[in-house]
Amino acid sequence: MNEQTLVITIDGPAGAGKGTIACRLADKLGWHMLDSGAIYRVAALAALRQHLDLQDETTLAAMIPTLQIEFKQGEAWLDGVIVTGEIRNETCASATSQIAALPAVRAALLEVQRHFQQAPGLVADGRDMGTVVFPEASHKFYLTASAEIRAERRLKQLSEQGLSAKLCDLIQDINARDERDANRPVAPLKPADDAVLIDTSSLDQDEVFAAVLHHIA
Repeated sequence: MNEQTLVITIDGPAGAGKGTIACRLADKLGWHMLDSGAIYRVAALAALRQHLDLQDETTLAAMIPTLQIEFKQGEAWLDGVIVTGEIRNETCASATSQIAALPAVRAALLEVQRHFQQAPGLVADGRDMGTVVFPEASHKFYLTASAEIRAERRLKQLSEQGLSAKLCDLIQDINARDERDANRPVAPLKPADDAVLIDTSSLDQDEVFAAVLHHIA
């Protein structure tokens, strides 16, 4: 890891729009992109496939070094197989939130994430990028939105994939996930002290992207 390589972090809860903004920013700058949530999702998928106890911290942490996790051509790969679709379903999302609360799992995945810091720069999208993984980042952002707005966005995504869901169930799931993420003992979901906070509830993608570029400039 080159400590001189610049890093921009974009943190926030699921559905706030941070992934889209991070991808656009990385493309504009010509930098590398780290979707830390996808790394956790791949690990959670591996745990589900192996039928592991999602509360068994020791076993889960020991599993992580055995995994071959890659991101190529916009796809997530696990042990040589594309798993992009599988890691985006609700079962995997729930499992991800559970294992992400475990300190040993977070420690095992920490160095995996830091290896993405390479020249010319890195845009890192996640929940603790600016607070834990890259605390010395040159610019930090924290995107948020109401649970209702985030649930509506998720419902639209599922509908576009031909899947059905109830808005009330999605809101309940998002609130439960937020509570777990915010109250976990290690690396809780919260903005870094020096992060720029942006509420995306009433903003479209272009407006959020313009606000991020303004602060960087």
